[in-house]
Amino acid sequence: MNAGNFDVAILNYSINLWKNDIQMKKRTFIKLSSALMTAPLFSPLHGWVAGGRSSADKLKNWAGNLEYSTQKLDQAKTLTQVQQTVKKYDKLKVLGTRHCFNNIADTKDQFISLTNADASMVLDEKNKTVMVNSGLKYGQLSPYLHEKGFALHNLASLPHISVAGACATATHGSGEKHGNLSTAVAAMEIVTANGDVVQLSKKKDGEKFNAAVVNLGALGVVTKITLNVEPTFTMGQYVYENVPLDQLKDNFDKIQDSGYSVSLFTNWATNDITEVWLKFKMNSMKPLKRLPDKEFFGGKLATKNLHPIPELSAENCTEQMGVAGPWYERMPHFKMGFTPSSGVELQSEYFVPRKHAVDAIMAISRLGKQITPHLLTSEIRTIAADDLWMSPCYKQDSVAIHFTWKQDWPAVSKLLPVIEKELSVYDVRPHWGKLFTIAPDILAKRYDKLSDFIALAKEYDPKGKFRNDFLNLNVFGS
Repeated sequence: MNAGNFDVAILNYSINLWKNDIQMKKRTFIKLSSALMTAPLFSPLHGWVAGGRSSADKLKNWAGNLEYSTQKLDQAKTLTQVQQTVKKYDKLKVLGTRHCFNNIADTKDQFISLTNADASMVLDEKNKTVMVNSGLKYGQLSPYLHEKGFALHNLASLPHISVAGACATATHGSGEKHGNLSTAVAAMEIVTANGDVVQLSKKKDGEKFNAAVVNLGALGVVTKITLNVEPTFTMGQYVYENVPLDQLKDNFDKIQDSGYSVSLFTNWATNDITEVWLKFKMNSMKPLKRLPDKEFFGGKLATKNLHPIPELSAENCTEQMGVAGPWYERMPHFKMGFTPSSGVELQSEYFVPRKHAVDAIMAISRLGKQITPHLLTSEIRTIAADDLWMSPCYKQDSVAIHFTWKQDWPAVSKLLPVIEKELSVYDVRPHWGKLFTIAPDILAKRYDKLSDFIALAKEYDPKGKFRNDFLNLNVFGS
């Protein structure tokens, strides 16, 4: 079944099942085992985590595995307030929606946050762009765009993240032809270390712009971001269960080309891809005229909504079963206002060149017995190449292999080097906002423009105001 056939095959064939389902009382999220819920917090390793303090009111990241190293937090709502705050402190980091699992955004000194800034959204319909305050969440922006007749090219698996944070770390969605979220950036505004305001745009600033978009928080405080938009569209999604892993060997390209966005989920315990999530553009909110195929490369069409972690309720997931909806209610896996994923977890993710996708996946599958006991789920997605210097997809189409772990850092910390060794032959690059143990000198070899990025950071921040332990180790230490 190719992409064209599937596009015309979308129909809400199970409309009665769906109607019955939505009439049910909302189910509470199935709890993870008590062992998982009481697993120890992330332990210190090479400066990843703040040490020692665990008071109830301590600032933590979204998953609770990371306690930040200071309680000092200033809120800024305007550009002037940002400039004043930047000038006031010798050391400063921006704290966003706290969805990173490592200490890339941590500081022992002082935080500034823009998440409470006015939800300003300035739409330029003629040029098809929207300018937003950097702390805005995609879940806030997307309904506004849709109402005005526009859409973003892609979204991450959860809409709870901020625009600036997602772009700074090259966070991504899925799709053979779609770059990560930062590839939608057309322009940005940055307050540098001395309080100056720098405006950069893709049209005017060329390589300096490409350097600044995935900035890792090292250049300054991003205050505004302008994103390219396109006409709004409708989507639906289906899920297939238990596609044999061996199907990837001969059909990986066909599988990935079967939808606008494709995600493969597995726990590596069996020789199956447990769930394949296929997301499609639709012409309208009306169902199309044909039933979808009941089989997909050996997998069976699901007859109810599913969660990527099979043990959990699909209550928190975006609607499946081919039910049509706006793009922003289908591209993410999880609904805004609901807990995404399990909520109590660790995450790591690795990018390898797209041409090595199958070999890399099979290499991980051979580690299944070691991985599965500590895993909640694993997701495989493809992302198109880009020109952004510090993006893991710089100059290469990529496949990302993601791991959602049980919150047991002692076990996970032993597994990551094993996984990284298996993928090292493919010049693996880690997600900047998730857990990894790749040595800084090896990491430096994977980024051709790293020295140029360091030079730009020194230009914008000569005294290292925005540096922290993570950046000193993994970027500037190289």
